[in-house]
Amino acid sequence: MVMLEPPQDVLQLLRDALGDCGPDAAAANNETEEILAYVATLAASLTDSQNFVTQEWVATLAPYLATLPHLASNETQCEEAVEKFRCAAENSLMENDYSSDEEDEFGGEQITDIRFSLAYGGKILLHQTKLRLRRGHRYALVGQNGVGKTTLMNAINNGKLEGWPSDLRTEYVDSGSNVDPVHEAKIVFTHLLNATSKTEEECKAILLDQLKFTPDMMKGTIGELSGGWQMKLRLAQAVLIDADILLLDEPTNHLDHKTVQWLMDYLTGLTQTTVLIVSHDTPFLEEVCSDVIHYEQRPQWGPHRKLVHYAGKMSAFVKKQPQAKHYFELATTDLKFIFPNPGRLEGIRTSTQRFLEMEGVNYRYPGNDFDTLKDINLKMTLSSRVCLVGANGAGKTTLVKMIVGDTQPSNPTECRFFIHHNLRIAYVSQHAFYHVEQHIEDSPVAYIQWRFKDGYDKEKIESEAFRITPEEQEKIDAYNLEGIWSRRMRAGILEYEIKKKNVREKDNIYVSKDELLAMGFKHLLRQTDEKIASKEAGLDLRPVTTSEIQTHLDDFGLAQEFGTYGKIRGLSGGQKVKLVLAAAMWTNPHLLVLDEPTNYLDREALGALSAALNEWGGAVLMISHNKEFYGSVCKEEWIVADGKVAVQGDSDEREMKAVARKKEVKKEKSADQQKESAGGNTNADGDKYKDATTNFWGQTVSKKEARQYDKAKKKGDVALMRKILQVPNGKVMPGYEELGDGTSK
Repeated sequence: MVMLEPPQDVLQLLRDALGDCGPDAAAANNETEEILAYVATLAASLTDSQNFVTQEWVATLAPYLATLPHLASNETQCEEAVEKFRCAAENSLMENDYSSDEEDEFGGEQITDIRFSLAYGGKILLHQTKLRLRRGHRYALVGQNGVGKTTLMNAINNGKLEGWPSDLRTEYVDSGSNVDPVHEAKIVFTHLLNATSKTEEECKAILLDQLKFTPDMMKGTIGELSGGWQMKLRLAQAVLIDADILLLDEPTNHLDHKTVQWLMDYLTGLTQTTVLIVSHDTPFLEEVCSDVIHYEQRPQWGPHRKLVHYAGKMSAFVKKQPQAKHYFELATTDLKFIFPNPGRLEGIRTSTQRFLEMEGVNYRYPGNDFDTLKDINLKMTLSSRVCLVGANGAGKTTLVKMIVGDTQPSNPTECRFFIHHNLRIAYVSQHAFYHVEQHIEDSPVAYIQWRFKDGYDKEKIESEAFRITPEEQEKIDAYNLEGIWSRRMRAGILEYEIKKKNVREKDNIYVSKDELLAMGFKHLLRQTDEKIASKEAGLDLRPVTTSEIQTHLDDFGLAQEFGTYGKIRGLSGGQKVKLVLAAAMWTNPHLLVLDEPTNYLDREALGALSAALNEWGGAVLMISHNKEFYGSVCKEEWIVADGKVAVQGDSDEREMKAVARKKEVKKEKSADQQKESAGGNTNADGDKYKDATTNFWGQTVSKKEARQYDKAKKKGDVALMRKILQVPNGKVMPGYEELGDGTSK
């Protein structure tokens, strides 16, 4: 009785390879069949791992085949049978290879036909896969986030693939996710001339006539361009270079509809250039591409993926692979994002109360003699679901920067510009990757620990929009200011408690926000407001342990493999977006601002993002050119054109979810656990002591005593905490047992 059940096709190849050397039907018995079954199973394992090394096949299989009666006395014949079997198995694999589901119907010169493996770090992305490209074809490179599409593009561009023809010239247009200060300092027109070696007339023709650059933009630096104009510049460079293979990684990112149409017209007109495109814009791929190369994983290939070629457009590919229909649907199956609902916003009791109002607002860039935005009249509530629409350079990002507080109106005395002082804003900008990639050797968990371990957003506080300038610091020193201790609303005016150096606490004074701004304390106030808003969100009590952060990352589809054990360097563009979103939502914001959120995310992730935003209780403001996506979330459009903003549609009233939640801090069991909860911050002993509300005799502590207690708690000064709470010596205060009885040293 044969116990093993090897693949029947492999077993048949073994029988054919043995031929006359194998047992005949009359001589076959259970023991012989068991040997053949075992050898076939070993061979199947070697085949699955793409191992066709002759020596290893002989070393693995020959000892068992040598026990067969017909081969027992002939070692040479046994090895010849193994080699024949090995060749048959390899040929069978090649015949059943996936390299193409059908022959190309469109012809074209074959420019490469290679077999290779590809890895990133210690992870194998592709194993013994085949890539065949023909001249004039336009291939869509399709696969889920993280499978290695961009890694493959980089390997092709750098000629790092096994067997890649050295005579092929490639031109790579990256997605623009990496910010290079040296590159951004270059002059636009000079850079294009040097990069392409074309004449000034040729460069001006594409920039001025086709892509509508202005002379001033051509004279400026690359860093002064918005994300859309930077992508146009990269495309202009690619067009001017006569490459054999054009590699495009998310080429429609940040582009308006007119430029996307220009790009489609250009690509479909190419006859001698092969194009390989990575994009999550399915309608764009459907219009442009003639073939699809798909990352696939099949049981017979083991744990590794291979590239499968399908002739025809994306729609034809989906007909052959119905499970890939999500490329045409903005829906999700298994992936789900869970956004934390915002906390209470002081004074806002319904989802239709305004937290932002703009009436007659103008904005003019310093040095300009005209307004970029003029007479802006807008409002936002927690029910708002708004998309900013407009051409590249119309002023969408300028408006967003004013809303998030990075800039102020240029006519402050002539307009109404109100933003709630406790509003928490999460801003995911076009260049959000820049900050994440400053921690490229850290894990996502370590990055979030660094960013929030002090109870506020350290990255935001250190950003240019919040950083105190040397000039402002001089004014602070001249005012003899020690710090801003608290904030209050009095008679509708926001006032800040000012503590001056060498002045007693009881002599602190309250100064209005307008007065402090007039003194030049703009960034100090922004930092103060941000820290107070963070405390309102409970960030001072929220532990930054590995488990707490990983649970949060799980809500955004970033598994432990990548979140805790991986490095940011190894994340794909889509995974970095998930990390950026997760970090932005750590503060439980009331308003989420997304600048081109569809960039880098695959269709399934976009479906998950759409569903999460529709379920979330905060307000949403996004810039996007993807109407399919923003139409699934936003019912209101702000159309930016000619310096004006027109409002179309209206956001529906939504359930009020921005309500107060009880702040809790888990009692830590040991010093090591306490240190971990502070993200490695050793000065975190205060977290294990409760806040002061009443003293030992049941009397409410004063604000001054509460501040003194808070300072003592941070220092771990138990004696001072007991003194403030008026705990008699030798007594233990109920609920504050951790302060002891005052007798132990």
